[in-house]
Amino acid sequence: MTPDQIEQLFTRNDGSYAFARWGRPIVPVVFGVEDETLTVVKGAIEAVATLAGAEMDGMDPELGANLMFFFFRDWDELSAVPDLGRLIPDLEPLVARLKAADASQYRAFRFDDQAAIQAAFVFLRMSGEMADIPAETLALSQSVQVILMWGDGAFAEVSPLAVLPDSGTAILRPEIAGVIAAAYDRMMPVSADDKSHALRMFARLQGEAP
Repeated sequence: MTPDQIEQLFTRNDGSYAFARWGRPIVPVVFGVEDETLTVVKGAIEAVATLAGAEMDGMDPELGANLMFFFFRDWDELSAVPDLGRLIPDLEPLVARLKAADASQYRAFRFDDQAAIQAAFVFLRMSGEMADIPAETLALSQSVQVILMWGDGAFAEVSPLAVLPDSGTAILRPEIAGVIAAAYDRMMPVSADDKSHALRMFARLQGEAP
């Protein structure tokens, strides 16, 4: 990938650069699925975390779990989730906006005092086209999209996944895997708002380390 392509992956709609990675071990929990799908989702999270070199744990000292996946069929179901309003500010207006937009997914992040990811919440409305996506593909795609805070349009036109023509299996695109690994390099910052950060990641993809 070129430096400009990497930069675009972390550019917001207003043109600003915003990057963050997890600053603590990831502790996932999944709501609204059967045990078989639960295993698939947690397996995808572990696979992406291993690629990144991100730590995982069984308990977060503040939240218990800090990566929460919610699967449901209607946005109104979120209003009935106990204590969710404490984790997601202005939950009711948010649900109203998502319903009005006929949205199928939504992700929210919380950050620590270093602007690293502290917690992430993934909401997936399993109806229409979303319900037809294989569980393995959906789990891998969503895990990729919460391992870093990507730009608003990072995967709007091109999925982070590719499909193997022989088997139909979805895999992470090699260039995106490379960006994730570079982002978690121990010498890289946990957050950045300057576009020079993209140049540093590009250098790591080339085997250099300025």
